[in-house]
Parts: sequence; structure tokens; C-alpha cells
Amino acid sequence: QEAIREAIEGYYENSMKKELLIVDGYNIIGAWPHLVKLKNQDKMEDARDSLLHELSNYQKYTGIKIRVVFDAQFVPGIQQSYEKYQLTVVFTKEGETADSYIERVVGIENTIVTQVTVATSDLAEQWIVFQKGALRKSANELFSDVKRIKKAIEADTKEYRLQSYRRNSPWSHHQMDRLEKLRD
Repeated sequence: QEAIREAIEGYYENSMKKELLIVDGYNIIGAWPHLVKLKNQDKMEDARDSLLHELSNYQKYTGIKIRVVFDAQFVPGIQQSYEKYQLTVVFTKEGETADSYIERVVGIENTIVTQVTVATSDLAEQWIVFQKGALRKSANELFSDVKRIKKAIEADTKEYRLQSYRRNSPWSHHQMDRLEKLRD
């Protein structure tokens, strides 16, 4: 029975579309309040790092692969792609905007096996990627999702600590529930 369950789970896991979230980095920085604050204090590197850190937690919790794209305009001459916090970070080549990079990648990556979502509040960009079959998400929607996931992580952490406490307790789960009812 265990082998059958594992085979079924493996089938569904392999048959489901993979998700890729492409994030227009500077667009998001310009929309999230705490990142705008850093940007206005000329702390763009801190804003980028904070964005990457939050998206990394989001990626780890949801299992959605994330690629964050930054224009070369703020860091000229450094076209590169690298991994940071288990995210793929892309700085476009000089003269190429994040929008044009995203449009090109959506055309390549959005396939039968991969569903691409683009996070940006640029309406023109949203329409272009939508026409190419990708989904779109505004900066505010992504901000809400990240906040929701942050709360879920905190709740899971609290539950894990509680379970850890209960594991070390001489009382069974049933006994603990009965004691809680008596207490209340």
C-alpha cells in the first residue's frame, strides 16, 4: 500500500506544471513601502538584498522557482546571472531593459511543462507577457502573498515548537487535549 501511494504521489508530482516566477526587481523595489524607503535613502544595494531575502523565503515555502531581473541602468557594465539565497538573480546587459529580457525569457520558458508568472506593476509589460501566455501579478499582489507566507512560516514555526514540546512531554496528545479542555 505504501509503494502504491508513493507511486501515485510521484506521478502527480511529475505530471504537474512547474512554476517559474519572474520578478522585475526594480519595479518591485519601487512599489513595496519598506524597499522604497531604502531606495530613497540611496541604499539600493540594501533594498535589492532585502527583496532577495524575502523572495527566498517565499520560494522555499511555496516551491515556486524564482528569477529576479534587474536592469543594468543602476549597475552599468555588469551583465551577469548568479545564485543568491537559492534564487536566480539576473542583471541585464547594458542597453537591455529588464522588460525586454523578461519578454524574451517568457517566450522561451513558458511551455507545456512550465507556467511562467511575471511580477511587475508595469501595465504595458503585463499585457505583453499575458499575450505570450504567461500569468501576471502586480507588485501589491506579490507583497500580499509574501506577507501571507511570512505569517504562515511563523505559524508553522510556532506549531513545530509546540510539537517539539509535546514530544518531550510524558502526556499523550489525547491527555493534553483533555487537560486543555479542563483548563478552559
